[in-house]
Amino acid sequence: MQLLAGYASFIGAAKTVLLFIGVLVAALCALDWAVRTRRISPFSRAARLTRSRVDPMLRPIERVIVRAGGVPSNAAWWGLVAYVVIAILIITLLQFLGGILTQVVFAAAEPRAIFPLLLSWLFSFLRLALLVRVLSSWLPVSPHSRWVRWSFVTTEWMIRPLQRVVPRIGMFDITPLVAWVGLYLIQAVLGIP
Repeated sequence: MQLLAGYASFIGAAKTVLLFIGVLVAALCALDWAVRTRRISPFSRAARLTRSRVDPMLRPIERVIVRAGGVPSNAAWWGLVAYVVIAILIITLLQFLGGILTQVVFAAAEPRAIFPLLLSWLFSFLRLALLVRVLSSWLPVSPHSRWVRWSFVTTEWMIRPLQRVVPRIGMFDITPLVAWVGLYLIQAVLGIP
């Protein structure tokens, strides 16, 4: 239990650190935006600081914005958005790992709970693979790409037989949805949390 309390305090500290870094990033982005839009003199110390330290970090974001037809002066705000998204993903990942740690600690205390825990993780992994498969089909990503291939390999045994039975609705293939519901039903019948 001390391990869980220590991990919870670690997550709290990580949130605080990410918040303070976020405030610093927001201040630097506002300063960079002010320099780029000439609200601050381009010859001031602040402008030299942003051109030497902040602009090199924002260059990749600026290239993407320019390719998309956007205004390069907005790169600072898009950099802030990118930081917020990354911070949210880090916190979510830490909380996810905390949930797994909690499950492992309680399963270790109750040996009969290990098998249902492993089955629950298996069903969660299969649902994640279905979600990745569906989302990747909406994007211009090849099913053979190394980033999504695992989801196709993992779910093909469910999807292929369902595609022979379940008809398409117009141009939509609803077999991943049927497989998703089927996984929930099997999990409920087996009584796995």
